[in-house]
Amino acid sequence: MSTRSAGLDEAVTSLSAGVRQWIGRHAGYLDSPAGHAELPVTPRVKALLQLALLRRHWARIAPGDPALDEVSGVVERAWERPDFPRLLTLDRRYARQFELMYAALAPAGTVTGAPRAVLARLKADGYLEPRRKPPYLHLEARFYADLAGADHRFASYPELYAASLPARAGTLPVADLDVCVVTHTVFYLSDFGLRDPGLTEQARGQALRVVERLTDHCVGLGEWDLVGKLVLAQYCLGADPLATSSGAAGVRMLAEAQSPGGAIPGRSVGKRAPGDATPVEFFRRSYQATLVTALATLIVASGRTGALSSAGASASAATSTSASTSTAREAR
Repeated sequence: MSTRSAGLDEAVTSLSAGVRQWIGRHAGYLDSPAGHAELPVTPRVKALLQLALLRRHWARIAPGDPALDEVSGVVERAWERPDFPRLLTLDRRYARQFELMYAALAPAGTVTGAPRAVLARLKADGYLEPRRKPPYLHLEARFYADLAGADHRFASYPELYAASLPARAGTLPVADLDVCVVTHTVFYLSDFGLRDPGLTEQARGQALRVVERLTDHCVGLGEWDLVGKLVLAQYCLGADPLATSSGAAGVRMLAEAQSPGGAIPGRSVGKRAPGDATPVEFFRRSYQATLVTALATLIVASGRTGALSSAGASASAATSTSASTSTAREAR
């Protein structure tokens, strides 16, 4: 039975407008002198890569949103920085993943040849071949290699899905499942909802049941960041998250958690930014869940682009006053 209501439609539109406005106001901190001084390098680089992924979808879905201009400027300036490719490699655990994302998410019109040079090096090093990658990393690499237009030897998406966690998670307890692996597998199969995931009806139904169980579980735990991902995963699997009981509960929870300034103030109830958080602490606690919620609500509400764009413009005016008081606690 559908649980969708006019109230939920309004909630997701308002939620989306608020998180996008917060991201638009604060994204510049990531590549500012203050951000360079106050944020650890690897998390800051990861945050910029995530911002570029959000920008890709934002530009397709709500290109007229005023908040997008600031985000686009931040991404474009970061990709033009001559030192940025070096920063991707400072933590060897993530270096090649970051480099492939950097090449795949390069803004159109990037004048530096660094993304192409990175791809050439990854190919020469054998990173664009299967080798001994576990299924999830194999799928992730295939997705970003395709996005970058790189020549690779990765297995097909059906083969990669057959070896994935969601394909064999039907009878596993939710406590044994890695939410990020489950959701990102679905994201890569469907290009974050831009294409059909290519699953049989049986496989799609099984994956959706896993995702709905996980959504219920994470809503119960107050896991804001994970719930945002799971709501989006439901959409990517062909469901309307506003019409499933778990998806509706997740959207309501995120809307209730949203701060007056528009942010989701932490990854979870237990990791909420304290009331006396410094601007830097608030930013570090809020950025991930706010960005995830922005991406999820943009895509879930993508059939209502006009509403999103107008809501974004209205929120820009409406939040300008509240921002002057709340930004003292929020990020620069």
